[in-house]
Amino acid sequence: MKKQYLSYQDTIDFLTEAMEKYPHLIRLQNIGQTHEDRPIMMVTLSQDVAYADLKPALLYTGTIHAREWIGIELAVNFIQYILDNYPSNPDVVEALTRNTLYMVPCLNPDGFEYSRQHFSFWRKNRRDNKDGTFGVDLNRNFGVNFKRSFDTQSNIYSGPEAFSEPETQAIKTFVEEHKNISIALDYHSQGNVFFPAHKFNHEAEIEGTDLNILCANMAHKIHKVTNRQYGIHRGKPPANLIHGSGREYYYDRGILSSVVEVGSRNIPDYLVNMTQSVNENIPALLYALNSAIDYSELAPSRPENFTIKQVDDTQVELVWNSGEDDSNCYYQIYRSDTPKYHCTPETLIANTSENSFTDSQLQSGHRYFYNLRKVNRVTRIKSPFAPELKIKTNLAKDEFSYTLFPAAEQIGYVGELTKEFNADHFGYNSLFIGVNKTKGICYGVIAFDIDRLPEDAVIKDACFSLYPMNRVGAKIENYGEWSVSILDPEEITNIRSFDQIHQAVPQQTLGDAICSDQITQGIWKSWCFSAIEKQLLQQQLNQGRLLLKIQGPTSLPIGNDSQIMQFDIGYGRFGGGIHYRPSLEVIYTKKTSKVAISASDCHTFTLQEPPQKNVIQCGFDSDENTVFGQVMFSLDCLNQEKEIVITQAYFEIEHEQSREIAQPMRFTVDIAEIDNLDFDSVKNREKIEYLGYEASSIGLSKAPRKSFMFDSSARQHLEDVISSGQPLNLIIRATSASRHKNAMVTWFNCDSEKCPQLVIEYIERRKQPVAAPTDLNATLVDGATKLTWKKPDDPDFVGVYVVRNCFHPPRTPLDGVKLYAGKDEYTFDRFGNANIPKFYSVFSYDNVPNYSDPVTLQFSSDSISPVIFDELEPQDEAEQLYRNGD
Repeated sequence: MKKQYLSYQDTIDFLTEAMEKYPHLIRLQNIGQTHEDRPIMMVTLSQDVAYADLKPALLYTGTIHAREWIGIELAVNFIQYILDNYPSNPDVVEALTRNTLYMVPCLNPDGFEYSRQHFSFWRKNRRDNKDGTFGVDLNRNFGVNFKRSFDTQSNIYSGPEAFSEPETQAIKTFVEEHKNISIALDYHSQGNVFFPAHKFNHEAEIEGTDLNILCANMAHKIHKVTNRQYGIHRGKPPANLIHGSGREYYYDRGILSSVVEVGSRNIPDYLVNMTQSVNENIPALLYALNSAIDYSELAPSRPENFTIKQVDDTQVELVWNSGEDDSNCYYQIYRSDTPKYHCTPETLIANTSENSFTDSQLQSGHRYFYNLRKVNRVTRIKSPFAPELKIKTNLAKDEFSYTLFPAAEQIGYVGELTKEFNADHFGYNSLFIGVNKTKGICYGVIAFDIDRLPEDAVIKDACFSLYPMNRVGAKIENYGEWSVSILDPEEITNIRSFDQIHQAVPQQTLGDAICSDQITQGIWKSWCFSAIEKQLLQQQLNQGRLLLKIQGPTSLPIGNDSQIMQFDIGYGRFGGGIHYRPSLEVIYTKKTSKVAISASDCHTFTLQEPPQKNVIQCGFDSDENTVFGQVMFSLDCLNQEKEIVITQAYFEIEHEQSREIAQPMRFTVDIAEIDNLDFDSVKNREKIEYLGYEASSIGLSKAPRKSFMFDSSARQHLEDVISSGQPLNLIIRATSASRHKNAMVTWFNCDSEKCPQLVIEYIERRKQPVAAPTDLNATLVDGATKLTWKKPDDPDFVGVYVVRNCFHPPRTPLDGVKLYAGKDEYTFDRFGNANIPKFYSVFSYDNVPNYSDPVTLQFSSDSISPVIFDELEPQDEAEQLYRNGD
């Protein structure tokens, strides 16, 4: 046995000595006795520990599973860290001044000592089951969703009844007597992942954002130490995998609770892996302790009705309601482009006392995630978070988007040792990628039918996303990497053939590979295409298919049996449906049409003379008065019945001759509205937009032809002029810093071969959404919510998008959980809990897509519907062992 590890008695001796040395900081108490009569020790840390129970508290439990020694090791090292850094470290002082730490380093002393001395793989406690077997899985023995089992030999035997064990009775009694506990962390191994608690209804809960952000901020602290990224995974429907855990018991009592799975082995190399796991988790644990007060009764109230008022392609306006305690508070707003991301100073975008905020300079067609909380101005105590707000900015005027999902037969994995079964792996449950002793080398294969994009599509952005759902099979620390590569679809005749996929030479690898300690279970991983990769995708549009290969490590070090990662495919009983299906999101524009329009009329206007038709001059007359040139274009050649977006436009005119220009002059062109073709009307014209940069007389002498570019605002006006059927009037004017007489420039007129031209490049694109659906209704059918509506009668209608939100009416299609997208006039919410009130919104969309305003209803069932949890069989041998606690 590895002698560096502490025994349970070593831990008690350390705590006893620490209490004697720091009596004002530490209190040690026995909260119960085990079957083998060992004390269950609870240590309390707080400044002026006599008042500890009056402060908000974090509850730490460790080593509830006997072989998971990280719990006891981290506890002892964290206490030592506190003692070493008090009072020199202000973060430690603040944590202990405002909060209390209740810590049970080892909740399973009998099992731990049995694991340490006899059988290292032991998991349960040491209850004598009176049938020749021993032990109960203490993390299946709590009272919330307890499920009685009868296989006493099983590693997950839950005991004869809830709280049958002295260990769970002890922690239950302590928690019930200490109402000040606001956060509970239960430390386990293995997986490098946080498992926040849930309430088994598979709906978004008001505390869900708090749980995710607490874990994300702890994960951020871990990442800063070792660069390792922990995942965050609350689980997903329809599976209900754990019964009777402590995590759910604490959460059921209103305590934010999470399991923390540390490392990739239960009892790893102490000097390398265990010390690294301990060191990276100490700052995270200190952060959690400092946060206990923010989720206590002392915290400001949670912001309410955090929602979207307006969103366009570059900005979003966020709004929320005032609270009774707002006079003493301000708001913090955080933004990220990744879900379950940390809310730290790096992502803080605003502090405000208002009840709205406009975030600008965003990218068009991109997702953003916003979080909001209050802060008390005096105490600096923070409130819980409002439910996270998800938005997707509108597309830019010339953009389209399409999200592609693979068909069931186009997604699966091929294994080296499972060749006869590889065809069955497609459209079935999960991708297993990497290598293990059972399957050999495994590759993921995903094909997308990109012929759904128009032939004239021009790719602007593309992003491939994949959901890592389980990393328990990746057992080796810091070994191997996972990557996505593009294959030539014409070289692969059978995507279910391991040999073909194995031997295929990638055309390109997407982005960066992910090393093993960067795999974040429960957090979407996205690969954004680089310029080269977008060019390759553009080329494959002609082939109509994008073929991706996902690969991990292909060999195992001696003594190891698995380094394999599991990803969701959104199909099969284990798949989470379309919510978790791999996707390829493409933003594109279209190849432009180009038209060059010659000027239809032109004039010169001077103060002393009538307008000169078919002459274009500008400058200054003998009395230093400005002379204006005017050019008109008829736009009848553009079809006014079709909606167009102008991607580029410019006015070209060529200088014919100059006269008496002694000092430099500059020339501007503006769009104008002119009531009459006379000097006064031109001089006093309403200036709409200036075109491009000014041209200089010196520049014209070198390059007589000049292009004046339309900026975005000018292009918008030009679109409006086209749709109105009116001509376009441009005025050319000379300016100078000096006084001029008889200084004139003549331009080629409408009859010349070098006639002025208006060049327009454009695409056809609908600008406004189709009408919203009507007659939205909801009924309860066999325990599921059925939604019905009437779709609009419009030739440009493509489908409807249905979204669910438990907290506020969804204002955009991303503002909640997607339930359906398609042409039908009904769908079912089969994953939601019909007993929980919620909002549904339905949007119409066209082929851009532009989305209509939502039609929304609030649904609340009049009757209680039973919630049925599926018990799903494991997908492979490794998962079977994991489920069984083996």
